[in-house]
Amino acid sequence: MQRIANLLIIKDKQVLLLKKPRRDWYVAPGGKMEPGESIFKAAVREFTEETNATPIGTHLKGVYTMMIQEQGKTVDEWMLFTFAANHLTGDLFKETTEGILEWHPVEALATLPMAEGDRTNLQFAANQQGVQYGTFYYTPEFQLIEESIQSSIEEVNHPNE
Repeated sequence: MQRIANLLIIKDKQVLLLKKPRRDWYVAPGGKMEPGESIFKAAVREFTEETNATPIGTHLKGVYTMMIQEQGKTVDEWMLFTFAANHLTGDLFKETTEGILEWHPVEALATLPMAEGDRTNLQFAANQQGVQYGTFYYTPEFQLIEESIQSSIEEVNHPNE
């Protein structure tokens, strides 16, 4: 199973997105994990490779299973680990072989062209507390068939109170 990690910067009510040339869809910078690599290290490495910047305040926001189905059968499956950060250091690339980096208002996540599962998880990452989990079922053309979403927020217990 392929493992993917991506990272969304949310700063000053803006998000940093990568516009991919193939479909002109927007994504959070990220990519494939290397064997033995932690999901955290993969997200930071991929983000840095695609942006020339280092994220600050990186934390997990979502864990997702992506299923590609054709004629009722699963033809591909991968895991996506979505992280968010609230700041970055470094001089951003303007354009790379991966696409064009652009800042957009957080609200634009509702309307920019992207895979519908990405819309769900990036809007959660930008707007909600806690961690989201889900499974997305797509056609081979990345049309969303179905999604199943759950979320959690950590309860902090203070034993001396």
